[in-house]
Amino acid sequence: MSYSKIVTTALRYDEALERVKTLLSEEGFGVLCDIDVSKTLHEKLDIEFRPYRILGACNPVLAHKALEREPQLGLLLPCNVVIQEFAGATTVSAIDVRTLLSVVGNPELLEIADEVNARLRCVLDHLASESV
Repeated sequence: MSYSKIVTTALRYDEALERVKTLLSEEGFGVLCDIDVSKTLHEKLDIEFRPYRILGACNPVLAHKALEREPQLGLLLPCNVVIQEFAGATTVSAIDVRTLLSVVGNPELLEIADEVNARLRCVLDHLASESV
């Protein structure tokens, strides 16, 4: 079972990070949290780790619709998008919301999940097609 969609972009890591934020905004998402995994691992464990960021993205309109249908859904929000430098390339991945919400077992969420996936896929498709 695939739980994400992953693309490689020609953009450098820092450029991809900023571009992802812009594209998410254009698709109606705000970034609620920005976790710099490499920085945290360095500060907490003195470990050097590749550039790796987790953005917690939320589309308020779609989140509200979903929370109306499933009161405990906040446990699975926000939708994570990961930007990382791996093996000399910059990759961006986004959670497959349909797969994530399948644990809930509420069919009322599927249409919302599909809309979120379509918007996240649009972000990733733009990144995959962009060049430096």
